[in-house]
Amino acid sequence: MQVTRLRLENWRNFTSVDALLTPRVFLVGPNASGKSNLLDAVRFLRDIVAVGGGFRSAVDDRRGGVSRIRCLAARRNPDVVLDVSIGNTSSEATARWRYRIAFSQDNNKRPVLREEKVWKGDDLVLSRPTRDDDADPERLRQTALEQITANREFRPIAEFFTSVRYLHIVPQLVREPDRSAGRRDDPFGGDFLERMTKVPANTRNSRLRRIAEALKIAVPQLRELELWKDERGVPHLRGLHEHWRPNAGWQTEEQLSDGTLRLLGLLWSVLDGTGPLLLEEPELSLHSEVIRYIPEMFARIQRKRTRQIIVSTHSAELLHHPGIGGDEVLMLIPSPEGTRVEAASGDREVRALLDGGATVAEAVIPRTQPKSARQLALFP
Repeated sequence: MQVTRLRLENWRNFTSVDALLTPRVFLVGPNASGKSNLLDAVRFLRDIVAVGGGFRSAVDDRRGGVSRIRCLAARRNPDVVLDVSIGNTSSEATARWRYRIAFSQDNNKRPVLREEKVWKGDDLVLSRPTRDDDADPERLRQTALEQITANREFRPIAEFFTSVRYLHIVPQLVREPDRSAGRRDDPFGGDFLERMTKVPANTRNSRLRRIAEALKIAVPQLRELELWKDERGVPHLRGLHEHWRPNAGWQTEEQLSDGTLRLLGLLWSVLDGTGPLLLEEPELSLHSEVIRYIPEMFARIQRKRTRQIIVSTHSAELLHHPGIGGDEVLMLIPSPEGTRVEAASGDREVRALLDGGATVAEAVIPRTQPKSARQLALFP
């Protein structure tokens, strides 16, 4: 399954969003337009159902409370709303499930549910608040989605959100010797190597062999890649590079370049799991010629395993691939009333350029780039 439609109200940068999502989605916009925040809406739903998570934790512990989530441009309706359709295609008519949650805060700034609804096909299977909620308002501190005793009729939604993966490797965190201490499912890679050790050895070694073959293209001197533990049991990644002295070319994650670690993290993440994969700017630290083939790699993986991939990017090289369709690109356009989200195929000017043979990069980047960027050359 995949997220086929995403509706948001008063979420972060957005007063209102209604977007159809394809199996492969590229989010494009200037800095601070809300690309990360749009990805975070899907992460939020995962955090609700994650082990050790829940509604209160997702709002307060991970995001600093409702006041930090609610869009500054919100006026009439102060509630924050997330509404997702889940199915096998981007067609609303074929959606298998729909989940809607609205929340705000009480006088003590504690998050409280205003609405929670679930549809299976066209049938409404949950609608809150219920009479029990009205009799005991403390029940509205939790979603039914996160409660095993309450989500039986729609547990596939909880399982789907649990399968969501987000990864934005920060090489410095991977290199920290005590990186995994106290961290769990760190989206920035603090426990990345620790998570690799938890994969069954045969599967892990098979993946590393495939990744090493791919890395050899970007890192020609690389010959082998392996995971090992030191005497303290701390996992390390090391690669064997060509060297005139035998066995002198081994480098651990401390010596591997930022680009090598980021590409390795990207390759591992697309092989790990089957649920939606959320990626932040996968082009960082990579050579432009490598970046050009990332979309094709995504498409090849999706042919082998059905998995939705949602990517934020600034890269013209990544969007230059001719196989990217206008319906796969969401343009984020900031305004004083909140960022607007529009499919590239829905913009008349962009569509005309695409129909005329332009690539997505040529058609979309000029529409989403800062208008006065050249003035930076005048600084100081």
